[in-house]
Amino acid sequence: MPKSYESWESYFYPETYDPDTRQGTLRNLFGERDRELLKQFEKVETASRLYELESNQVAIERTFDSAHLRALHSYIFQHVYEWAGQYRTVGIAKGYSSFADVTMIDRYLNDAHDLVERTEWNTLDKTGFSAQIATVYALLNQAHPFREGNGRAGKAFLHHVAQLSNYTLRFDQVTPRQWNQASALSGPDLGSYEVVPDSLIPVFEQISTPKATVRPPLPGIGEVPQIKKLDHPTRHAAPQQRQSRGRSHGYGRGM
Repeated sequence: MPKSYESWESYFYPETYDPDTRQGTLRNLFGERDRELLKQFEKVETASRLYELESNQVAIERTFDSAHLRALHSYIFQHVYEWAGQYRTVGIAKGYSSFADVTMIDRYLNDAHDLVERTEWNTLDKTGFSAQIATVYALLNQAHPFREGNGRAGKAFLHHVAQLSNYTLRFDQVTPRQWNQASALSGPDLGSYEVVPDSLIPVFEQISTPKATVRPPLPGIGEVPQIKKLDHPTRHAAPQQRQSRGRSHGYGRGM
């Protein structure tokens, strides 16, 4: 991890950072200082990468471990942030929920890996599938390993898990509000390590669809948005260290 990302404020352009709110514009490969424009550039860029992943145009080894999740994040955000695919170095919280300390990220991701590996996904009915994959996501969400983009990388990971089963995931069947509320409630109780996936189970029951009823390519997280593609003058002038499969405007607050 470059030394410049060792503190909360170091993720932001100094001239955009407000110490009172602890927010600003994240350093990015577009060189964009406007926070709202960055959101739009990021949305267009990552939607294209997500579509490529969902339509199986990208070969990423499905080991269902931290390396797998990091490879997904790296691919999705490779043209947006130089730290794509790298663990955050700072604490993150959202509302009243705090995510894992940086020292606990790997423990949660290892638990998610172990659960995926020991589950016989192709034998599960919808109820069983929803319960298991809800627990996997609760673990990923609590790990929250990246500074930004945890939700998109996590959903891409879940699509790979679902491909082991008889179901596919239709994230367009649930509202962002429903998803975010259920995710927030799945974190551990105060002072506890164990995630509580109960709130996510009905959400996954809602979005899980038998594969025979779905026509490819799958709609959902990678569906390219019907918006005008923005042509930023520095969009194609990213640093040379960017790789084709290499590599969050943070939505949390620093801890």
